[in-house]
Amino acid sequence: MSQNAIINVDGKTFELPTLSGSENEKAIDIAKLRDLSGYVTYDPGFKNTGATKSAITFLDGEEGILRYRGYSIEELADKATFLEVAYLLINGELPTQIQLDSFANAIKAEAVVNDSIVKVSNAFPKEGHPMCEIAALVGSMSAFYDVDGNEDPEKSILRLIAQLPIMATWWYKKSIGEGINQADTSLDYCSDFLQLMFKTPGSSYQVDPIVSKALNKLLILHADHEQNCSTSTVRLVGSSHASLYASISAGINALWGPLHGGANQEVIEMLEAIKADGGDTEKYIAMAKDKNSGFRLMGFGHRVYKNFDPRAKIIKKAADDVLSALGVNDPVLGIASHLEQAALNDEYFVARKLYPNVDFYSGIIYRALGIPTNMFTVMFAIGRLPGWIAQWKEMRANKEPIGRPRQIYTGATERAFVEIANR
Repeated sequence: MSQNAIINVDGKTFELPTLSGSENEKAIDIAKLRDLSGYVTYDPGFKNTGATKSAITFLDGEEGILRYRGYSIEELADKATFLEVAYLLINGELPTQIQLDSFANAIKAEAVVNDSIVKVSNAFPKEGHPMCEIAALVGSMSAFYDVDGNEDPEKSILRLIAQLPIMATWWYKKSIGEGINQADTSLDYCSDFLQLMFKTPGSSYQVDPIVSKALNKLLILHADHEQNCSTSTVRLVGSSHASLYASISAGINALWGPLHGGANQEVIEMLEAIKADGGDTEKYIAMAKDKNSGFRLMGFGHRVYKNFDPRAKIIKKAADDVLSALGVNDPVLGIASHLEQAALNDEYFVARKLYPNVDFYSGIIYRALGIPTNMFTVMFAIGRLPGWIAQWKEMRANKEPIGRPRQIYTGATERAFVEIANR
C-alpha cells in the first residue's frame, strides 16, 4: 500500500501521493505540487524526474539490467531477429511465425521510396554529415506521404522501418561516387541493408552471414533504452500531435549529438588520433588518469549503468567473433584492444567502474564491417527506430498531455523601456 510524501514549505504541510512501478521503482507524484504550494521542482536534465509511465523498457543501472517488454536483452540478442524485436517493442508481444511473416512482408511492400525524396537527397552535398541528411529526408516524408496529416499511423510505421535503411545508404553511395541500389525483397532485413550499402550497381553481391548476424545483434542492442535524450524528444514532439515522421526526424537530430548517439563515432576518432600520435596507449591511459590533462577516454563508463553495461557484455563477444572470422588486421582496432584490457584490469578504471560500453564495441564492429565512421550514428538511428516508434505510439495511446516543462526565471526584473535615442 502506497504512502503519501510529506513536504513542509513556508510553514505549510502538503501531502503528495507516491507511485510504484511493476519492478518496484518508487516515485513521488508532483503533478499538483505547483497548484497546492506555488512551488515547482528544479531538476536540471530531468535526471530525477519521471516524465511518463511506460510499459516498454525496464532499465536498472545499478544491477546492469535491460529488458524490452519483460524479455532480457541477453536472450533477445542471442535468439531473436531484429524484426522480431521491432514487432515486440511496437506491439507489446513477440510475434508468432504468421505474424512475423506478415510484418516482414508488409515492410518489404513499402521498400520503394518516392522518387522525389531521392531528388531531395541528391540536393545534399556529399561532404555533409549523413545524420543531417536522413533527419531532413524523414521529415520530408510528411510532405510526400502524409500531406493532409491523416495517414494511418500503422502505414507510417511500416514505411519508416522499410525506408530509413534505404535512405541511409544513399549518402554513402553518393560519397563514393556510386549509384544507389534498390531493395532486394528476397533478403532478410539486415542482409538487404548490407547489399544496399556494399553492392556495386550492375554486379553481384554475396552477403556474409557473419556480418549479417553481427548487424542483427547490434540493431537489437540499440532498439530502445528507456527515456533517453532522443526518446524523450520523440515523445515531447509527438505530444503536440506532430506526425510520426516529424517526431522521428526530431529524434534523429537529438541522437546526432556527441553526448548521445555520436559517442561511437567519437570512439573511432579518438583511436585514430592515438594512432596518428604514434599509437602509445600507455601514454593515453596515463592522460586519462590525470584530471588536469583534459583528455577523456571515449566509450568508457555510462551515465545510467553503475556497473558493466549489459549490452557491452553481449557486443564484446560479437566484436571478438567478427574480428576473428573476418581476419581483420587494423592497427586502430589493435589500439582499441589495448585500451579495453587496461580498462578491464587497471585498478583505476575498475574502481571507478569505467568499463568499455556499448559505444566502444559498436564502433569497433562497424569499422570492421566497413561502415564509414560518420555513418555510425546513422546505424544507431536505424536500430533505435522501433523504440522511438513504440514510445510515440504509447504516448499517443495514453493520451498524454502536451509536454511543457517549467523553469526558474533568473533574468532582469521589470524595467521601463528606453527610447533608442536615449540608450
